[in-house]
Amino acid sequence: MVGMMETSPDDGGGGEAMAAAQQTEEDMGPPWLRPLLSTSFFVACASHPELSKNECNLFCLGCTGDALCAYCLPAHRDHHVVQIRRSSYHNVIRVSEVGKLIDISHVQTYVINSAKIVFLNGRPQARPGKGVTNTCEICCRSLPDSFRFCSLGCKLGGMRWDPSLTFAIRPKRGQDSGDGGSGSDYDSFSPKKARRAAAGYDQLGRFDRGMIRWSDDEGSKSNTAPITPTTPPINRCRPSRRKGIPHRAPFYG
Repeated sequence: MVGMMETSPDDGGGGEAMAAAQQTEEDMGPPWLRPLLSTSFFVACASHPELSKNECNLFCLGCTGDALCAYCLPAHRDHHVVQIRRSSYHNVIRVSEVGKLIDISHVQTYVINSAKIVFLNGRPQARPGKGVTNTCEICCRSLPDSFRFCSLGCKLGGMRWDPSLTFAIRPKRGQDSGDGGSGSDYDSFSPKKARRAAAGYDQLGRFDRGMIRWSDDEGSKSNTAPITPTTPPINRCRPSRRKGIPHRAPFYG
């Protein structure tokens, strides 16, 4: 009679297997995520070596192949292509591009050239600075207290033992189901918000520059009126001051 083998709690990889069993394929991210993280960018395009400006900084999420250059785009006209950028010699992607596709919570974001970005892979740090209380759980890079990982790759590595992590976008509590959890919080640079900013709104939807818009009772017109009263014109004509007769100082011999 063959006895059943018992699994020791200290068995290597046991915790990872348990975490993987509790996570679905959707939680582990879309099929293009791992190829994106492992692709080499900013190299000369092998398909267009004789052309100038053939640097590969694009990636097709539908084909999940090698990096693309600008000359490769006609072959991927109907595909979803994202652009990879560089920051401190590391690959980054804009949050406005990737935040609609996957959940990037717990990952440190940065603002570069007025755009919010996230790093693709970890950036190991030899020794944290003085007073650092929080570091990346994978590569030990210094982080603010509200984050756990410094990159998408580090979050993917943390999912091996933490089943609560996910790349799937879930609808937020109290959010309309029609939104589909599209990550609207990350879409900070949409054309709609640019138009609102041009109309006098700030990023929080508040009115700015003392202007307010409203509709009349019929809803067919929109008027613009200042909130603050108009400043009275400044009278620049000053009455001329009459000079008195100049007096010479007395001479003392």
